[in-house]
This record gives sequence, C-alpha cells and structure tokens, in this order.
Amino acid sequence: MSRIPTPAYPLTVYFDASCAICSAEMGSLKARDTAGRLRMVDCSPATFSGGPAPREALMAAIHVSDAEGRLRVGVPAIRICRTAVGLSSGSFLLDLPVVAPLADRAYALLARNRYRIPRWLATRLAGRVAPSCDDNCRI
Repeated sequence: MSRIPTPAYPLTVYFDASCAICSAEMGSLKARDTAGRLRMVDCSPATFSGGPAPREALMAAIHVSDAEGRLRVGVPAIRICRTAVGLSSGSFLLDLPVVAPLADRAYALLARNRYRIPRWLATRLAGRVAPSCDDNCRI
C-alpha cells in the first residue's frame, strides 16, 4: 500500500451546498475547524466555473484540493477533512481490503441519491440542522 502524503493546509473543499446532507456535514466540519484548515467552496450555483474539475464532477462528489494542489475525491476527501479538524477519519477501517471498495461504492450510491433522502434523515445523518428549503435547496 502506498503512503498518502500529509496534506498541505489549507484544504479547499468543493461541495454541493444545495444538498442538505452535504451542507450539514460541511457546516459541522467548519464549526470544528478551530485551526482554519478548511476553505469551503459552494459549487452548486449553475454559474460556478472554478475548481479543479468541471462543475458536473464537483457536483457528483466532494473534491478537496490541498495547498500544493493535490486532489482527493469522495471517501478520501471526506477522510482528509475529518482529520484536518481533529475527528477520526476511520482510516484503519476504511483501508481494510474488503471495506475500502465497499465504502467507495456506498459513497457513490449516497451521492447519486442524496436529493431523495428526507430532510429529517439528512439532519440525523449529518448530526446537524440542515438548511431550510428557503435556502434554495433542490429537494
């Protein structure tokens, strides 16, 4: 197994703020970010054109770029954000040969169906109050 380099902070996190789960989770991470390691970028506006990948890719999965331009997508992106704010990344468990591909598949399934998840469940999953539909959500 290759060793993943330590990230250079800050991390720029590209996420879909129109998704209740995504917004709640990013809000929770930002609230814990006492060291200022995370910069959140909402890529949901139709006019968004920045970032390390086309908007469609950024909307399909979380993308994180470190200060040296190294990019992580999906589960590795979530893990690096959690580590940056002092939370367990689940690294040991997620690195197990059987678990890693399952985590990637579960993330892809959740990402594809995130707008179908009821707001009350999204709030419970993220552990924080999700934005209201007055905040331009597409659910």
